[in-house]
Order: sequence, then C-alpha cells, then structure tokens
Amino acid sequence: MRRISIFISALALSFSAQYAAAWGKQGHRISSQIAEHYLSDEAKAMVESVLGVETLAEASTWPDFMRSNPDTFWQRQSIWLHFVTIPEDERQHNKRGDAISGLKDFTAMVKDKSLPLTERQKALRFLVHIITDLHQPFHAGNGTDRGGNDVKLKFFGEDTNLHSVWDTKLIDHEKLSFTEWTAWLQPKITEQNAKDWCVTDPMVWAKESRGLIDDLYPGRKSLKWQYIYKTRPVLKERLMKGGVRLACYLNEMAAK
Repeated sequence: MRRISIFISALALSFSAQYAAAWGKQGHRISSQIAEHYLSDEAKAMVESVLGVETLAEASTWPDFMRSNPDTFWQRQSIWLHFVTIPEDERQHNKRGDAISGLKDFTAMVKDKSLPLTERQKALRFLVHIITDLHQPFHAGNGTDRGGNDVKLKFFGEDTNLHSVWDTKLIDHEKLSFTEWTAWLQPKITEQNAKDWCVTDPMVWAKESRGLIDDLYPGRKSLKWQYIYKTRPVLKERLMKGGVRLACYLNEMAAK
C-alpha cells in the first residue's frame, strides 16, 4: 500500500508541476517592470516597506526559484497556485487551491503587519507572480490538456509543447532583454489603455485569458513564423495588461 501511495503522490506532483510552469523569467519581469511606472506613491511606500530595495521585477520570479526548496509548502502546496482551471465559463474549484484563492490569501498576508516580515515578503512576491501568471493565456486552462502541456509540437524544429511556447519561447525568440521589452512596450500604453485596463478582479483577468486560448491552439504540429505573426499582438497585450493590472491591484491594496 505504501508503494502505491508514494506512486500516486509522485504522479500528482508531476502532473501539477508540469501544469504550473509559469510565464518564464522574462514574461514576469517585463510585466512587473511595466507595473513600476503606474504605482501610486502609497503603493511604492507599501512595496518598499516589505521588499526594501528589491524591485517588482526581481520579486516576480522568486516563487519559481523556490520550487526547488524541499519544504512541504513549496513541494506540495505552492505548485497549485500558479494557474486556474475554467472548463467553460465557471472556475473549477480545487481543494488544494489555485491562483485565485492563493492571491486572496497572499493579499491578506501582505496587509497583516503582525506577521513576520519574511512571511509578508513571501506573500508579496507570490502576489506579483500570480497576477502576472494569470495574464499568460494558458494559465487559465480548459481542464483537458493541463494548460497546453499535453499539446506536443515543434517550435522552429525544437520539441516542446504549447504551454512552453507561451511561457518562454515566443518571448525569448525576440532576443531582447526584459528591459528592452519594457522600453518598447510601456510607451505604447496610452492613458486610455491604462484607464480601461485598470481592473482588479482576478476572475476578469482569468476569464480573459481563458477566452483567448481557443484561438491560440495552432492546428499544426510545427510552429514557425506564421504562428509568431498571428500571436504577437496577443502576447504583447497580455504582457502590457499584466503590468498595468499589477500596479492597479497594488495601488488599491495601499489605498485601503
């Protein structure tokens, strides 16, 4: 029985860990650096009081780095907090938690000044990570293919899967640093964009992502320039929206 239990636990961990692969480092850093431009003075002070000199871009990738930590939280609990499943129009609730429930919990922790600073730092870093993750379309999966992880294909001849294409390969293909990406994208966000995109409800972000993915399945097993051409506008907008909304969420937190 013990061997069966260990096997099932390992299988579940493998399933969730593969699903939970996040925006790559570049994606998180791009949106997080964009967010810095839209922070209110109160939000800047709140972030500094928790993270000190650590930037949002630096904080944004920490939860992925910590997945190698042997602690039970990182190995058994945190892996479910990078994504949400929306089979059709309604979110599928997971007793282990998901990105939406995680964001709620971490928000409360950041605000709770009675907690140790290290706990509030963990919470704020994860909050930044989750908000940017929810703008990667395949982090709001349909429940059939682990957010595109089961869609095996080639990207310019390299074996990969659709989730990884969106996490890293479309961004990295441009051969830009995250600061170069930010320098190109941020000026393209108009005042009206920033106003229209300033929505702080995570279900709105998740449903937007879920609404995009049907058109992002390629219908072919070998992706090259045609797929980049088709998807680049979506990629850029999700990165920009993630940045604006991260700032709006932090501004709202700091104002309450």
